[in-house]
Parts: sequence; structure tokens; C-alpha cells
Amino acid sequence: MARRGVPPTTNNLTTNNQLFDLPAVADLIRTALAEDVGRGDITTRLTVPAAARARGTLLAKQDGVLAGLPLVERVFTALGGRVTIQTFVSDGAALKSGSRVASVEGPAADVLIGERLALNFVQQLSGVATLTRRYVDAVRGTKARVIDTRKTTPGLRVLEKYAVRMGGGGNHRAGLDDGILIKDNHLVAAGGVTAAVSAARGAAPHGLKVQVECATQAQVEEAIAAGADAILLDNMSTADMAEAVRRIAGRAVVEASGGVTLETVRAIAETGVDLISVGALTHSAPALDLSLKIQLT
Repeated sequence: MARRGVPPTTNNLTTNNQLFDLPAVADLIRTALAEDVGRGDITTRLTVPAAARARGTLLAKQDGVLAGLPLVERVFTALGGRVTIQTFVSDGAALKSGSRVASVEGPAADVLIGERLALNFVQQLSGVATLTRRYVDAVRGTKARVIDTRKTTPGLRVLEKYAVRMGGGGNHRAGLDDGILIKDNHLVAAGGVTAAVSAARGAAPHGLKVQVECATQAQVEEAIAAGADAILLDNMSTADMAEAVRRIAGRAVVEASGGVTLETVRAIAETGVDLISVGALTHSAPALDLSLKIQLT
């Protein structure tokens, strides 16, 4: 039987080219600058001549995957646009330790004031992209696709989900308003799988798919009978996942979730699931080490 629906992913939250011009991103940068600079950079004002100019080189200090480079330009634009940026690689590129990523040139004061925030953004997002690439590489050759979750840093979701895409992963829901995912607590409140799926399917906006979280084979059978478009296998063993995939038999998209690690993701993929959601991509990715070294011009 043909599979119902499509994976409940939202890979086009916005196009990559439009993302960095979103008002929310501009607001985020202004808020971050206000947090970091406050009433002014006292150290720079007292020690750096106003007429001094500097050139800086953004360098990778470890291997990884780049994400967030356009934010460097946005940060310095927010500081007055007197710093010019030249990029040597693009987001999604694999970096080697020592790789030149970009150069900045302009008033030394502006370079010093914007340095930390620009690095914070790129290091955070590159860390997400790097960890995502490791998971994607681990399942290569299977049909499973690695996707993210809503376990993102508050206020940074759109950027962290972009970084997941740069690492080769996919995006699950952008928020609670763009997908129906009936989880364990919804099932309790609604009165069970059949009642919850029936209520959701009966009132869902046109085209919106219904996904239900299942922890047992009995719930899987109930979800199939209720007509769920996608089934999330929550914290099941790989043996139980394989059995659930067999039972579902293509009638719904199958997602595995819960405690997925780099050590277990390959075995999970080999059970035949379509999607593997990994919260760690965004809530536990270590920042990629980059630095900005400057010299006066």
C-alpha cells in the first residue's frame, strides 16, 4: 500500500538567501549588541586611537562545517557598515584546522567591538552544522534522514535549524503552529491514540499531516488503524523499531526518536525508519573553535 502523506519536515522555513535579512535576525543582532556593548566598549575607547584601522582574518582552529558566515557582515553593518568583509568559503563548506574563512577590514574600533559577537554566532552555528554532518555521515547508505527537533536555543531556532541544513540534515517543525505531533501527554489528555488522531484529522487545516508518538506496538497498530500520516517511535529498542516498521509496511512515514547518539544512530537507521530526530544537534553541539586575528593597516 502506498505511504500516506510525506515526512512532517519543514526544510524550507525560509530560503537560505532570505534568512539573514529577516527582521527577526536584525532584531536579534541589535539585542545581542546591546547586551555585549551596553553603553560602549570602554577598553577600546580608552586604548585604541580613533583613527586606527585594522584588518582581521577569521580562521578555523579545528576541522568542521561552516554555518552562519553571513552574520559576520550583518553584525558589522549594524555597527555602522564601515567594515568590509571578504569571504573565502561558503556556508556548508568543510573546514580544516587553519582554513581561512573570511577577512574584515575597517576602523580598528569597529573590528574590536564586533569581533566577539560575530565569532559567537559563527562558532555556535558551525558547531551545530558540524555535529549534524557527523550524524548524516553515520547513516550514509541507508534511507534514513537525520532531522532536528524543537530543542533549540530560545530566540535562535531559525538560525540553528539553518545550521542543521548546512550540515546536511533536515528540519522538523519550526514551531507548534506548523505541524501536528500528538505526543504522550496529548494522548493522555485526549483519551488515547484513536481519539487524538480522529480529533486532529477531523479538524486539521487542509494539507497538514498528522503524526502520533507511539511507545508500544499496540499504539502503533492503533495509530495505523486511525489513519495517522506519520508515526514517531519513542525510545523503542532497535528490535522493536524493526518490528514497527514491518507492521506499518509503508502506510505511514516512520520516525525514530529518543536518546539517539552517534554510537546508536546507524543501528537505528538500519531498522528501516524514514527519519531519525536528534535533539542533540541543537541542544548539545559544542561550538566550533574559530578565531579572528587582527593587525593594524
